[in-house]
Amino acid sequence: MNEARYHCANRPTTENTNLLGVIVTNAVSQPALTRTAMVVDVVAKVGLVVLLVIAVAYPDLGNIRGKAAGLRAVAYPLGALVVPIVWWLLWRRRPFPWLGDALVTLPWFTDTLGNRLNLFDTVDFFDDWMHFMNWGLLTAGVLVLTLPATTPPKAVVERALAFGVTAAMGWELAEYVAFIRTSPERDTAYTDTLGDMSMGSLGAILAAVVVGVLWRRGVLPTSPHLDSRP
Repeated sequence: MNEARYHCANRPTTENTNLLGVIVTNAVSQPALTRTAMVVDVVAKVGLVVLLVIAVAYPDLGNIRGKAAGLRAVAYPLGALVVPIVWWLLWRRRPFPWLGDALVTLPWFTDTLGNRLNLFDTVDFFDDWMHFMNWGLLTAGVLVLTLPATTPPKAVVERALAFGVTAAMGWELAEYVAFIRTSPERDTAYTDTLGDMSMGSLGAILAAVVVGVLWRRGVLPTSPHLDSRP
């Protein structure tokens, strides 16, 4: 019976013994997880497109005037389409990784939404929070897309830092080239960049801890495009 349960594709499980000696099972329904991730992913992608159209057509309404609106209109949809493109090229014979795609898509949507609501300019801590949260989401997406659930914790942290810190630095360089070097923000760019990179790195570390714990507890299964079981 245990073997049959282990091979059940829809409910990956792990067993632990509690203080009373009773075996408890941590299980997650993969179809339910996939459905939830799919809804979040589709909503985020549609929302991103709508917000970018508004921002390009009405830069003041989108609150991205002087913030490389045209470049964002191209780069953000491409960022949200990276996973579908890679999946089509490399993994299309396997199930689509909705969770990983949702985690990669959400940062592009939340950044655009934050600008639309003018939160970056009206809430002091919002920029720091967005760097922390969005790099955490992106790093979590990369982890579940590129590593199986059996990956040792050390390797998870290494992958998170390798991607998170490097990507955070690349983002800051792109911002500088795109609009900061010609904007009034240039005078405070050094301090702001150090803060942004620090928050992004912390977000990446938190992503490694959260994903690693969920994997070890059996709550989060290996992404279906990486699962080699029949």
